[in-house]
Parts: sequence; C-alpha cells; structure tokens
Amino acid sequence: MKNNQFTLKHLGRSTMAVAVSMCFVSVVQAQEPVAKVQRVEVTGSSIKRIQAEGSLPVQVITAKELAKTGATNVAEVIQNLPAMQGFQIADIAVGSNSGGIVTANIHDIGSSYTLVLLNGRRIAPTGSGSTVNLNSIPMSAIDRIEVLTDGASALYGSDAIAGVVNFVLKQNQQGGNVTGSAMVPLEGGGKSGYVSATYGFGDIDTDRFNVLMSVRHDVQRQLSATERDFGSTAYLPFSHEGKNFIYDRTSAFAVPANASVTFKKLANGTTIPAYSFNPYEKKNGKCAERNFYSLNNASTATSVTQNCAYDFANTIEIYPESKRDSLYLTGRYKASDDLTFYSDVAYSRYDLTARIAANPVPVAIPLSSSLYATHVLPYLSATQAANVSAVSASYRAQDFGLRSSQTITDSKHLVVGAEGEYAGWSLNGGMTWSQNAIDEKYVGGYFKDKEFRDMISKNLFDPFQPAGNQTEATRKLMADSIFHGSVRTASTTLTGFDLRASREIYRLPAGALSLGLGADLRQYEYKNTPSAASVAGEIYNFAAPNQYELKRKSGGVFGELLIPVIKNLEMTAALRYDFIKPVSDLFNKKTVGEDLSSSTYKVSARYQALPNLLFRGSYGTGFKAPDMLSLAQPLVPNGVTAAAFDCPYPGTEFCKPGKLQYSQLSGGNAAIKAEKSDQFAIGFRFEPTSSFGFGADYWNVHITDAISGVSASQAFADPVTFKDLFTTYKTPAETQAYYAFKSVSTNIGQSKNSGIDWDFVGRTVLPFGRLTVNLAGTYVIESSYTKPGTKNDFTTSLGFYNDVSASVTFRNKLRFSSTLDTGNFSNTIIVNAVSHYLDKPTAARNVATNAFETVTLPIGNYGTLDWQGVYNYSKTMRITLGVKNLLNKEPPLSLRDSSGHQVGYDPRYADPLLRRVYLVGSYDF
Repeated sequence: MKNNQFTLKHLGRSTMAVAVSMCFVSVVQAQEPVAKVQRVEVTGSSIKRIQAEGSLPVQVITAKELAKTGATNVAEVIQNLPAMQGFQIADIAVGSNSGGIVTANIHDIGSSYTLVLLNGRRIAPTGSGSTVNLNSIPMSAIDRIEVLTDGASALYGSDAIAGVVNFVLKQNQQGGNVTGSAMVPLEGGGKSGYVSATYGFGDIDTDRFNVLMSVRHDVQRQLSATERDFGSTAYLPFSHEGKNFIYDRTSAFAVPANASVTFKKLANGTTIPAYSFNPYEKKNGKCAERNFYSLNNASTATSVTQNCAYDFANTIEIYPESKRDSLYLTGRYKASDDLTFYSDVAYSRYDLTARIAANPVPVAIPLSSSLYATHVLPYLSATQAANVSAVSASYRAQDFGLRSSQTITDSKHLVVGAEGEYAGWSLNGGMTWSQNAIDEKYVGGYFKDKEFRDMISKNLFDPFQPAGNQTEATRKLMADSIFHGSVRTASTTLTGFDLRASREIYRLPAGALSLGLGADLRQYEYKNTPSAASVAGEIYNFAAPNQYELKRKSGGVFGELLIPVIKNLEMTAALRYDFIKPVSDLFNKKTVGEDLSSSTYKVSARYQALPNLLFRGSYGTGFKAPDMLSLAQPLVPNGVTAAAFDCPYPGTEFCKPGKLQYSQLSGGNAAIKAEKSDQFAIGFRFEPTSSFGFGADYWNVHITDAISGVSASQAFADPVTFKDLFTTYKTPAETQAYYAFKSVSTNIGQSKNSGIDWDFVGRTVLPFGRLTVNLAGTYVIESSYTKPGTKNDFTTSLGFYNDVSASVTFRNKLRFSSTLDTGNFSNTIIVNAVSHYLDKPTAARNVATNAFETVTLPIGNYGTLDWQGVYNYSKTMRITLGVKNLLNKEPPLSLRDSSGHQVGYDPRYADPLLRRVYLVGSYDF
C-alpha cells in the first residue's frame, strides 16, 4: 500500500478511515508497511475497506485521548466537542423531571437528529423518540468514539440527519486494569469519584475466543445554591449600561402564604377586582425572611396584587446528586477462520436525586374557618367582605422540606450475532434487544392528600405562619404526611434484527468496485404506567400521569457502491428505502398516524490531488419520522410555565391575579408529517509536512416540515394569534379553573443550518520531549428556522437567546489542547471556549425610576482552562493529577428563565462546579 500523509494510527486490532477535524482526534501519521491488510467497516459506510482518509468527515476520540480530558462521564467528552451544541445536560433535572438525561447534538440541529450507536447498532432511546441518554454508555469500556458530522440517513435511516455518534467498546483485550479517581471542587460541594475494573482473557486469533468484562461505580455529590454566589438568589440586583436594576424571579407561592380573594358580581353587574396580598406583611409592615415585596405587584381594573414573593433559588441544589453503576460483558468465539460468533451485554443503572424548592401549593381557605377570620377578613374593606366568593392561600411548604425526586434509570442492551466471510462476501448480522426503563419516585417534600387536608380542616396547620413557627404537634403531623414512593414507571424497548454484506464485485483500472448491502427490522414499544398511589390521588395537588402503551414497527433496505473513478478519485453512492408503520395505541385500542415510507440517497467523493492534499464532498437527503408521543399523546398536565405571565385575556373569569405562572399541558398531533432534509458538505485536508496539518469541512443542512412547537413566551406575547393553544385547567387543589397553555407538536416549516468545522495540528520534537498541539473549532454561519405557525417567517438563535428555541447557538466554539511528553511525564493543557451572545430580553426594575425596563445583557466570551499531569511510575502503574477550570472562571450573569430552576446563570453554557482538583490512579495487570 502506498505511503501518504493521510493514514491514521492503528486503533485497536483494526484500522479506521477517519477525517482529522477535532483537537483531540487521532494524529495523522505515515503508516508503516504491514504484512496483512485488514478491511474494516467505517462509521458512515457499510463497505469494509483498507485504511484511508474517507470522503466523509469522521472524528475519532481514542480511550487514551478520553483520559487526557479528565472527564468523568461520557457526556462531558461528547459535549465539549466543538461540533456539539444545544445538547441537554444533567443539571436541567433541577426542576424539569428529566431524570438527568444528557444528550448529543451535532451542529445544534437537534438531539433527536443525532443518531447514537453502540458498536454500530442502535440502542434504546429515552421516551418514545430517538434521543439516547448518554448516561447509559459504559465509559470505562470505551475503546474509541467515532463522530460522523454529516447526515447518514441513506445508510442508517431515520434520525441521522445531523450525523452519528458511534461508541465502539473494547474487544479482544487480554489482562486487566483497575482505576480509581476522586475529584474535589475547591469552592465546596459537588465532590465526585469512581472506581473501575476491566479484565479480558483469551486471544481471538490464537485461542479462538475472548471474554472481556468491565465494571464501574461513579458517585456525584450535590451542589447547593448557597455554595455559589452566582446562583444563590432569585432576587438579583445588577448593573447594566450605568444603571442599577433588580431582576425578580421570586415566586408568589410564599411562606407565610399570600392570600388570593375573588369576589361575586355586584348588583349593578360590576365585579370587584381580585385581591391578592400577604397577611404577614400587612400585620408586620414587611415580608418575612427569604421573601421580598414582589416587583410584579400592580393594580389594574381586574386585579390588585400586594404579594410577598419567595426566594426559591436560595434553597435548591443547582447540581444534582447521582450514582451510576455500569457493566459491560462481551464474548467472541471463532468457530472457523471465516466465521466468528459474538455477544455483547451492556447494563447501567443511573440513580439521580434532584432537590428543588419546597412544594408550591394552593390551599383552599373556608370562609367559616378561623384562618379566614384571623388572616384575611381584617384586611378586606366592608364591600369586599360582603361579596367574597372564594379564598385561596398560595403556600410554599418549606416546613415540609425540599421537593426531592429520585429517578432510577436502568439501561439494558443485548446483542447476539455472527460475522464472517463467504464466497467473497464480508457478512455481519445480529439480533438486538435493548431497553431504557425509569422509575420516578418522590422521596421528600411531597405530602399526602388526606393528611394535609385533615390538618387544614381541623385547624391543625396555619399556612400564614412563618417557616419554623408551627407547633411541635403540627411538625410531627407534617413529617408523618410526607409521601415516599413511586409515581410512575416508563420503559422504551427496542427489538431489532440487522444484516450487512459487502464485497469487491469488479476490478476497474483505478481499483476495486465494491458493493455494500443491508437490511434491518425494528420494533419500538413505549410504556408509561402511573403508580397506584398516583391514580388513587394520594399526593396532594398531584395529577397522575397518563397510562400509555405504544408500539411501532419499522425497517429498511439499503445499497452502497464504492467506485474508483480514476486514480486518486473515489466516489460512493448509497440508496435506502424505509417504511414506518402507524403507532399502535394498545391501551386505547386504536391506531394513530399512517404508513410512512421514504427513499433517501447520498453521493460522496474524495480526491487525492497530491500525496498531502485531499478534497472531499457529499450531497444527500434525509428524513425523520415523528416520535410516537408526538403523534399519539393525549393532552396531559405538564407542570407550569417557566416564567410568570400576565393573563392572556384580561378581565375574563379564568385569569389569575397579577403576573403568575400558568399550568402547562402537552399533547400530540396525529396529523404531523415526517421531516425531510437536503444536505451537502465539502472539505479538504492539507498536511505539507509530517509536523503540521490543517483541514476544514463546510456543512449545510436544510430541513423541511420540521417538527417543533410554539413556546409559552410566544403564545402569551400574542394570545390572539395563538388562541387555539389556550384552554382552561384546574389542578386538584385549586378552587377554580384558570387558563392553561397547550404545548403541542406541529410541522413548523423549515430550518437552515450551515457552518465550518476546522482544525490545525502541529507536532515537533524538542530537546526535552515531544510537543503536540491541536486547535479545532466550529464556525456557525446560519442557524435559522421558521416561527411556529409560519412557512417563511424565519428567526434565528445565532448569537442570541431566542424564545422560540429557548436557547443560544454560538457563532464560534473552540477547543485547544497541548501535550508535552517528557520521559515518564506527560502534561496536557486544554482550553474550551464559546463566543459571546446576547441574553434573553427581560423585564427588570430600574432602581432609580422604579419602573420596569426591558434589558438585554451582552454575555461575553466564556472559556475554561484545564491542566493534567501524568506520571508513568512503571509500565503497569500511572498516577494522574489534574485541575479542571484552573482559572476558576465563574458562569456569566444570565437572566434566562428556561431549562431548570437555576437563576442568575445558564447551566447549559457554563461550569458551576468551578475549580476542582482530581487524582487518578491506574494499574494494569
């Protein structure tokens, strides 16, 4: 095989064709002559081939490079890649019931458009769609990660519009390894650590078998808001453009409670404005501890609010506590030189506990009660008192403790298959059974309905008392009323079969014409089951989740042709046909949706213009089927809006007094269609010397019939246009129905995404060691999409927070790494950085004028610096010392109000743990 600058390191027992475009991707170097050329399958192609730079941009992170990052979980590695934006993080579990799901999202096109594979096969997603929880990947078993940053629907079918992340686990390893690690944030809180062990025996080539097992246990301690100044309050003073402001995101559910009073119509047909006030403030002239006189208080023709507001952000844990156990077991048996049987078993249990502010609940106050006579009546006028209709207390149950939800996620994955050679064909087929199951439990802060109502009716509990002022007997009743138990279980099960074959079919003057063929069949089943306690209404003000049992079958066939056109010019053409059946709603005994089918194709080429210069490009189509819940979910309660809003239709009977959060419902839409895409990419790789190289790939993705939905901010800003998205809803404890926002799926129109992935790599030998430097980044040119309900009215989140997506797309995301190897020592510096953006436009109170103004904060460039030192004590023992966020860079101030209960910063875009030191010990045997 001819030597050139584009061959890559030998990875494991096989060689891979990849594009070097990330700062910690395998370094390109000349290949030494080998006695036997082995053909391997590359992510993004079904054809086995010899090692060569491919026509598609594939980034590879090896296990060694994983260790250099100091990352303690898979998500941290993936989400720091410059090509990744818009992903979900574990921190969002603080207030979102996400269970700590973490995702991959290539080029911010969407997590559901990024296909995640384990050893080249699909794994069970979270929920009814295609998004995979990266916490299910056994990190210590990873051999390498391959990231294809180009669409691959023509090979993999639905869900691969943005690209593919393939986790390749270890195989054919002999001997073992034990590793232990501890990480300590120097600012306090959030300690973490892990221990792992891996052992393999047997050599597939000499012993004809291999068995390998890897186990790991991770622990992450929680981080409280009070342990960080930047996230410790929802009543936030700040300065902007020479003015002093206060941002108030406190809650009207307070302790002592606010009282909300509604009135009957008067004889003349008029209605007294609804009145909401804080009895404690009326009596004492100030709000109680941890409360502020709300900046949202106002007087209108329909309502008067004089509330105290609770600083909930002061009580939450901004980084959740978690434990994770993982197991990977794989076996290979070589029955003959041409046939090998294999089996992979992967299991993980992720146990996350999120603690958020105490339960905000409405409490009906009977007009005949002493609570009404003592705390409400004295502050009503004679006219008001004579016409009271109902009274409700907006109570923050601080004396009952923080709301604590424990989500246990069990991920199981089993593959049984065989690979071999027959009549010139390379064959690989297998059966997959994979399941992602959760058990959501309430373990603190939620109380039982009967016990709580008994306390109210028997005057054993006073919601208008300050926190900590209840009697000893009442505190005992509170402790006994706490609900402990499951509220729902859910599971997604994937059962599948796949078969692939490839071979050279004809010898052309420029090389071998190769053909790849394949087929796969899959069935997804999603179940959601409320617990008996939920259905029975045992939890106060808790609406039981709906029961689902949804099932859908799909499959596809594909063909791929590798064509050596002329010397140094190679083309690949792929064509796939997919079918997706309607959703079977087994619980309601009906079918939802229709048969979907799609044909997608892709054409790509690579041209080796010079031994050190490569050009490549591709064009293709893609599609994505709507997930089962987007089609079949009925309208169900889904918490409350993230922000507080004025009534969408002032003066009507379903308004809440003042500016408050409203209930939110979510539902499916049986009429939504599959999404489609057209995309192309073009790039180059140039390495003028063995010590220096650089490359870039331009990508462009256009999606039509994109599935999304109108945000609450959009709907409340224009309730006339979005009138169909409002309904009325009454929670179990509310005294009347109020307006509620419906979040439903729809084909919003189009999205356009384009940008450039680029990288530089340099290597040199110094008198005292070898220095390797990488600089890589993604420059986003366009990230736009049509506003929901329109076809051509585009908006963008590029460089600023957009309420439609409730997120930001960064213009630039960079990663720099430098490693100096000197004898037994190795030192690595890594910088991760994102560019500046404009924050969410937010109403804040001007301290000087006492008036609200809309403020848009400019948020500057943000980055962190990490250092790691490795000492190879011997051939079998390594000690690693490192510091994450060495410069102790705090998150910048942000006034966003989505994605978790954290206030004052955006947890998706910054590091709340701050500077932390870690130590790792590793021993091979």
